[in-house]
Amino acid sequence: MVLKKLSLTNFRNYKKVDFEFAKITLIVGPNTSGKSNLIESISFLSTGKSIRAEKDSEVIKFGENLIRIKGLITAKEEDKELEIVFRELNGGLLQKKYSLNRVSKRRGDFAGNFLSVLFSPEDLDIIIDSPFLRRRFLDQVLEQTNREYRFSLTAYHKGLRQRNALLEKIREGIQTEKQLEYWDNLLIENGEIITKRREEFLDFINLETKDIFDFVAFYDKSVISKARLEQYKEAELGAGVTLVGPHRDDFSLSMFDDLKRTTHDIRLYGSRGQQRLAILQLKLLQLIFIEKTLGFRPVLLLDDIFSELDSEHIKLITEIIGKQQTIITTTHKEFLPKAILKEMKLIKLD
Repeated sequence: MVLKKLSLTNFRNYKKVDFEFAKITLIVGPNTSGKSNLIESISFLSTGKSIRAEKDSEVIKFGENLIRIKGLITAKEEDKELEIVFRELNGGLLQKKYSLNRVSKRRGDFAGNFLSVLFSPEDLDIIIDSPFLRRRFLDQVLEQTNREYRFSLTAYHKGLRQRNALLEKIREGIQTEKQLEYWDNLLIENGEIITKRREEFLDFINLETKDIFDFVAFYDKSVISKARLEQYKEAELGAGVTLVGPHRDDFSLSMFDDLKRTTHDIRLYGSRGQQRLAILQLKLLQLIFIEKTLGFRPVLLLDDIFSELDSEHIKLITEIIGKQQTIITTTHKEFLPKAILKEMKLIKLD
């Protein structure tokens, strides 16, 4: 899979700009020049949503009411044109349009046409920060590779918002408990699909060979079923929110202690170096999973990681750069080995 061209209009700090990419492309620029924004826009084409923004409207350039992201890709020797247009309407509503070869698509059918894996310094937070970031990582992997997962996740979150609103109204005495049944069934049906796919991916991680850093993933799943909803019914009515289901999932990575024959959570017991190795290994496993699932390698996006890595880690990264299209950002090209620089197309950002 290859990204040939990218056009941005009013995306973050970009007013209107066009880019062309080679097999290996290096984007060099100082901090605040828009390197991460450019990488974000490329990743946007994979799932149809931002990897950074809490609200979709946040990606629109200040003072504007529309963004357009257009990409020309080649997949299995076939060119495809992908386009995303977000427009703010009166009243603050956001109109979203997705198209493939100029034919309108739902986001669920748009996502997965362009595949990418992003590795950035912030990815360390997947290990050390909140469960939300680990769930988001799972969603980023599975939304690209599984259409059923995309639609189930969308339906689940819409149903969750409705059920939580209903729980709040029941608590206030406005609605009755009987009205929960429809939303219970919707969450159970879609939640089971989400849990199954997440479990399959984490099983893949555990079974796959790890050349850089060995660990085991433990899936702390929050199963949703009629029995569990009944079990937590009184607590949910009191809290006004749904307390069980995939939106409460988490997973952890544990390294091995060969002497004691035990495992230890990398978040709690791993050094900074071990945590970096673990996240690098996790991202490489994401690459392999997509390749084995869909039959080709995704585009690798490396966002300003070389300033954070020592020479050993840089060597590990450079060994995989040429195995797929790779787009790299950095503040100084001197961070990369000279031998690799000769093979790269250079784009400079002011």
